[in-house]
Amino acid sequence: MRKAYTLIELVFAMIVLGIISSLGAEIIANVYSQHILQRAQERASVKTELALLQITNRLQYAIKNTIYRIKNDNFLESVYSNFYISGDQYIGIQWIGIENDGFEIMSNDSTGGANPRRAGWSGFIDLDDVFTDNRHIKTPGSHLELSDNIIQNLSATTGAKTIADGVIYFPNDTNAYQINSVNDDKITLNAALPAGTTMWEQYKLAWSSYAIAMEGSDLYLYYNFSPSLNADRTTGAKSLIAHDISSFKFKASGDTIRIKICKQEDIGEDQNITSCKEKVVF
Repeated sequence: MRKAYTLIELVFAMIVLGIISSLGAEIIANVYSQHILQRAQERASVKTELALLQITNRLQYAIKNTIYRIKNDNFLESVYSNFYISGDQYIGIQWIGIENDGFEIMSNDSTGGANPRRAGWSGFIDLDDVFTDNRHIKTPGSHLELSDNIIQNLSATTGAKTIADGVIYFPNDTNAYQINSVNDDKITLNAALPAGTTMWEQYKLAWSSYAIAMEGSDLYLYYNFSPSLNADRTTGAKSLIAHDISSFKFKASGDTIRIKICKQEDIGEDQNITSCKEKVVF
């Protein structure tokens, strides 16, 4: 005779194995569920961060006093009115941005001599070398043809523009002065500055307005449209920033604007998670 398990022992072993396997399956299911939640949370967080980065990278070059909020009827009003703003009433913000690439990039002219390295536009005006008609302006340290090339390249795929589509702004002046032509470091405006206009030693050059606006649950960037107040953003180009945005809010205070975005991420079975992030633009 050989020793073996009794039927009772086998049944007991099967019961124990069944209990262990059910517990193990539950643990595995919980671990997998937590993995799905963490992955969705991380994905939503990364997409929200990228959306905020795109917005703040452009908004930091906004010309002060040209930032407006867009109501749901597309009416524009100053962003420096009372806030927080509800996304139900306001769908976005719009502003005029400086031509930053030409301001930061230097020309390839040789250092020293007659043609030193210069920026596309310096932002400075020689008030001692302004023609009596207040239409021709000298801006030392500028190589305006460089800015012209940059503007043409940046706008090539969305409706080519030149520096002649650009304008200049003086500090504390929201009037846009249209550029007619440029020559080396000289700007010729379309018309002489109106009587009583203060010409400052500083200026900012712009060729496009920008807007961030909600359309349903999608957040879009509008660009390449007229660099003037109350410009129609739909005349330019637009690019999708993010899908499934549940909230887009902004708050202005002094020289700062706080942006808040909440994004939803679907995880199936009628469930979703939301990731919210904020950034401050100076």
